[in-house]
Amino acid sequence: MSQMRAVEISAPGGPEVLTPCTRPIPEPGAGEILIEIAWAGVNRPDALQRAGAYRAPPGASDLPGLECAGHVAAVGPGVSRWSVGDRVCALLPGGGYAEYATCPAAHALPIPEGMDLRQAAGLPETCFTVWSNVVMRGGLKAGERFLVHGGSSGIGTTAIQIATALGARVFATAGTPEKVAACESLGARGINYRSEDFVEVLRAEGGADLVLDMVGGSYIARNIKAMADDGRMVFIAFLESPKAEINFAQVMLRRLTITGSTLRPQSDAAKAAIAEALEAQVWPMVAAGKLAPLIDSTFALEAAAEAHARMESSAHIGKILLQLR
Repeated sequence: MSQMRAVEISAPGGPEVLTPCTRPIPEPGAGEILIEIAWAGVNRPDALQRAGAYRAPPGASDLPGLECAGHVAAVGPGVSRWSVGDRVCALLPGGGYAEYATCPAAHALPIPEGMDLRQAAGLPETCFTVWSNVVMRGGLKAGERFLVHGGSSGIGTTAIQIATALGARVFATAGTPEKVAACESLGARGINYRSEDFVEVLRAEGGADLVLDMVGGSYIARNIKAMADDGRMVFIAFLESPKAEINFAQVMLRRLTITGSTLRPQSDAAKAAIAEALEAQVWPMVAAGKLAPLIDSTFALEAAAEAHARMESSAHIGKILLQLR
């Protein structure tokens, strides 16, 4: 067999431009593995790529899809850790909306004991993003107050669980009673942003030591008001806008730190370092039952357009997955 089912972006646009197709099965290069994909995650960067706003990095597949779970189907030269048949989940440079994809071997992780492939497909992109930004960049420590926006999203639900496992006090914003309840079931103090002001809630508690923001726009100045002195704010997306008018005197006088990152453009070495940290620090949380992806819904590969419509409706709670096998 040399061909595989896949979903490609026929032209920049809405979910309807996601088109089923047939592609050649890729071959792993040096230091890479080929994964026979059982489940693939659906993420916001996929929608940005589909809309023409987030290019694949040089050398990556033009197919969307940044995470998957499945079995190793082949190993490239120089790969010693993995063998054909091993169960893995992986952060992909692209290409996850297909039956097979390649990735650097160092970006794959073993499926945690007791977890099935479906759940494991919801781990890589969110765990890489949360750990690298909340812990490695944001420096979250036990006892600190942590505010995460979009608490019911795939990123949000993962951030709540990891921060709670680390011993932080977690506050999470969401827009419906159902989403607030989901955040609270994971250990957060839920804040319905339609009926409560997160600034007032956090100020009453002493301010947020760390804010993880994916909204931007009008939230940026409000985040600064909600932060404790010496607080940190980390941006990972701008669902509203990357622009805001803020008082930088507050940043200086209160010794605030503002930073952020995106995952996909980082070097293979940087992603390998994150994977190593995940296996050492986060996989034990999974094994102990302190972290498990919330699965909102699943769709067949050929229904990827429906999956994107679900994600962009923001009605989902947790992860959206594509089933390939």
